[in-house]
Amino acid sequence: MSKTKKLTMAGILIALGVVCSAFYIPVGASKCFPIQHMVNVLAGVILGPWYALGMAFVTSLIRVMTSTGSLLAFPGSMVGAFCCGMLYRYTKRLPLAYLGEVIGTGFLGALAAYPIAAFVMTQETALFAYVIPFMVSTVGGSTISIAILYALKKTHVLDRLVPSPSGR
Repeated sequence: MSKTKKLTMAGILIALGVVCSAFYIPVGASKCFPIQHMVNVLAGVILGPWYALGMAFVTSLIRVMTSTGSLLAFPGSMVGAFCCGMLYRYTKRLPLAYLGEVIGTGFLGALAAYPIAAFVMTQETALFAYVIPFMVSTVGGSTISIAILYALKKTHVLDRLVPSPSGR
C-alpha cells in the first residue's frame, strides 16, 4: 500500500474515532472508549505499527482538545495500537493482533496511565487502578474489530489491503 493510501486510511480511521468519541462508558476517572480500540486494531493490521501509533496519537490529541477524551487516552490507545501492529507485522495472525491490542492497552497502557493520572492530572490513584477499565474498553473494541476483520477476510478485501503469506 502506498504512503498516500496509508495516510488516507489513517485519516479515515482518525475521523471515525473522533466522530464516535461521543460513545463512551465512564468507569471511574477513565472513559472507556471501545471505538478507539476497534480503530487501533484495524490500523495495526491494515497500516502497520507506526501508522497505528500515529493514528492513535492524533485521535487522542483531537479528543483531548475537544474535551471528549482525557489525557489517559494517550497511553491507553497508543501502546495497544503499536503492540497490535507489531504482533501482526511479525506473525500475520489476526488473533495475535487482537491479543496485542488487549495486552498493550489493557495492561501496559493501563500501567503507563498511572504516572499521567498521578503526576499530570494530580489524581490519587493506585498503580493497577486502570487495568480493569482499560481491559473492559479494549476487549469491547477488539471484539468489534474481530467481526469487521472477519468480514473483510471472508470477502477477500483484507487480502487486497494486506497481502498475507500463503497458508496463514
